[in-house]
Amino acid sequence: MLVKTYGSAIIGVSAVTVTVEVTVSPGTGFSIVGLPDSAVKESGHRISSAFFESNFKVPNQYVVVNMAPADLRKEGSAYDLTIAIGILGAVGMVNADSLDRYVIMGELGLDGSLRPIKGVLPIAIEARRRGCKGIIVPSANAREAAIVNNLEVYGAEDLKQVADFFNGIVDIPQTVVDTRAEFANTLSHYEYDFADVKGQETVKRCLEIAAAGGHNAIMIGPPGSGKSMLAKRMPGILPPLTLGESLETTQIHSVAGLMRKEDSLIAVRPFRAPHHTISDVALVGGGANPKPGEISLAHNGVLFLDELPEFKRTVLEVLRQPMEERRVTISRAKMTIDYPASFMLIAAMNPCPCGYYNHPTVECTCPAGAVKRYLNKVSGPLMDRIDLHIEVTPVPVSQLNKEDRAESSAAIRERVLAARTIQTERFRSNPGVHCNAQMTSKLTREHCRLTDECRSIMEMAMNRLGLSARAYDRILRVSRTIADLEGSPDIKPYHLQEAITYRSLDRDSWGQ
Repeated sequence: MLVKTYGSAIIGVSAVTVTVEVTVSPGTGFSIVGLPDSAVKESGHRISSAFFESNFKVPNQYVVVNMAPADLRKEGSAYDLTIAIGILGAVGMVNADSLDRYVIMGELGLDGSLRPIKGVLPIAIEARRRGCKGIIVPSANAREAAIVNNLEVYGAEDLKQVADFFNGIVDIPQTVVDTRAEFANTLSHYEYDFADVKGQETVKRCLEIAAAGGHNAIMIGPPGSGKSMLAKRMPGILPPLTLGESLETTQIHSVAGLMRKEDSLIAVRPFRAPHHTISDVALVGGGANPKPGEISLAHNGVLFLDELPEFKRTVLEVLRQPMEERRVTISRAKMTIDYPASFMLIAAMNPCPCGYYNHPTVECTCPAGAVKRYLNKVSGPLMDRIDLHIEVTPVPVSQLNKEDRAESSAAIRERVLAARTIQTERFRSNPGVHCNAQMTSKLTREHCRLTDECRSIMEMAMNRLGLSARAYDRILRVSRTIADLEGSPDIKPYHLQEAITYRSLDRDSWGQ
């Protein structure tokens, strides 16, 4: 008897349907065909043990499992349940009449229990697209799958429960999640708040501008000055995720296997802070079996690179294309995968190897030329993609002792939202451009027109401060954001002057 069950394979951040065909014939043995990897081939041992522990008779026949399409590589242990139910249906232990109406996925333990799998959200989306009635997954993945509406989601505990469900012996409770209510309830749950930060008003202002215009920023300061603490509070002042962005972000984290049992939707912008020993593949994604990297996990959120010069140069260089194109393309012999990577880069670094160059009270002990060599670890093309450079100085003890709370993240976020609303209207006719940082040179000339007074200020700044030519457009875009925060339709001289102060590392005098 031939029986078909259905699962899914993950490609990038989406899923494609895999048809599992099972047939039994006289003889003994077990074969899986259809380009399975080692984990899929080993499923036979897990299934045999699960049958025994669940009081199902192990078929004393020759079982052939075909996984179609045959030219698509099947990876991982998530097909255990799909294959096991197919075998039980083929030998008549499970009613096979309704198997084609469900997508069935899950890893089997030797005792027949179901263990969580990766990528359940894209699998559920694919099941709905195919017109399936429902999806059966391990109970730990049920809430994640239930985000998808118009699809019945059943979270099972073990193999026997799934078999009894198809035989009509038991009813598995349907998992239901009100997606919009869930999204609304977790939308503003931020762990960190700018109200807890004493002092650093100039740096807060710089980060507010970065959030308002989507600009990348770098903080330069000695150890203990608060760079990491400030960076962790960035998601709290960014515009809240839309429901579409939340689903897209959740899908990436689902594929990466980072969703917990109690999770359904990611409603807060992600904050990723990889260690400086990370490899280039771990940062951008890829590998023998391609997986999303840190920059894709930071999609719609913040990627924080602490101690920027300590990252390997090859790692930093692979950031350049994703920062421009807002996606990562992983090419392999048989496929090309695109991962979304629209993130805001916030970097932090010490000003020199010892960390105390330009410190108000501690003397720098670095030899001559060490500061320049340290800064040169970060290439010019990468620094070119960072709009805001801000020096962070230690907070005086007098400010640390103050009991007053600073301005909250919520208050800052209101101003950021007002500025982003202006930009949304400005770029309504420019697909793919959502904020000032994404402006092309043409759009910069169109929306950042300067008066004669502003041109004089720019010329003076370029000459006196030794600013590089690449800083010119960056200053214009930042000044446009500063004007938006004020609600000004035009760039005023003081907007431009403030933007110029945020180009510390472009000055010829830095590190001399």
